[in-house]
Amino acid sequence: MNTVNILLIGDIVGKPGRAIIKNYLNEICKEYAVDCVIANCENAAGGMSITPEIAQELFSYGIHILTTGNHIFNNRTIIKLLESNNSILRPANFPAGVPGNGVTIIQIKNFNIAVVNLIGRINMEPVDCPFVAFNTLYDEIKQKCDVIIVDFHAEATSEKKAFGWFADGRASAVCGTHTHVQTADETILPQGTAYITDVGMTGPFDSVIGMDKESSIHNFIYHTRIKFKVAQNDPKLNAVLVTCNSQGRAVSITRIVKSYELSPSIS
Repeated sequence: MNTVNILLIGDIVGKPGRAIIKNYLNEICKEYAVDCVIANCENAAGGMSITPEIAQELFSYGIHILTTGNHIFNNRTIIKLLESNNSILRPANFPAGVPGNGVTIIQIKNFNIAVVNLIGRINMEPVDCPFVAFNTLYDEIKQKCDVIIVDFHAEATSEKKAFGWFADGRASAVCGTHTHVQTADETILPQGTAYITDVGMTGPFDSVIGMDKESSIHNFIYHTRIKFKVAQNDPKLNAVLVTCNSQGRAVSITRIVKSYELSPSIS
């Protein structure tokens, strides 16, 4: 069967997350015969943003496409890279005029793979409707690609679930990001779309979703915001492997959780 193996990596958090990618991505790709690597990078710089230098660093480790979310513009230096490099995406349903692109197409083997980045609206900043945005994008790209992968960056499980059903049979995979907690509901929907509510996080798990425990607890108790800092310990990778056929249907979806040892100097 003519298939392509696509690895989707959950939100990379800070230096520990980047160190996992640097030291182990090649090993993972060999183990799972990965053809294409997509990763959410919006927490890669200090846990709350991405910079051009860190984006290029991640590309150098073998990531093909970087997706983002609500923190993409926390560091304004990323704007020029968003405008010049279609391999790093911002959510497609940001308002018209926002710099960058929300969809790109990459050729891997004999597959044209479209990657679509969308963001949810429940408990997030006000943006355009992701359902309407997907309809528009799908009409534009469906004749240009064999496979469509959606990173749906959203808070609410209900919104992600609804979108999965909405895109079933059109998207090859709908993979949620943003909550940093991997869900155990991976499935292939009736019309051939691989789905998971959240891919999870790649970074330090001795933490509160990647951040230092003490500062996170303090903020919940006292509601006096202090600056978060990225935690250091218990580094893990969360990802899913999606295999798609030439008809754009998912053949399988497999959750991946890997634990690693990193240098004590990583933070």
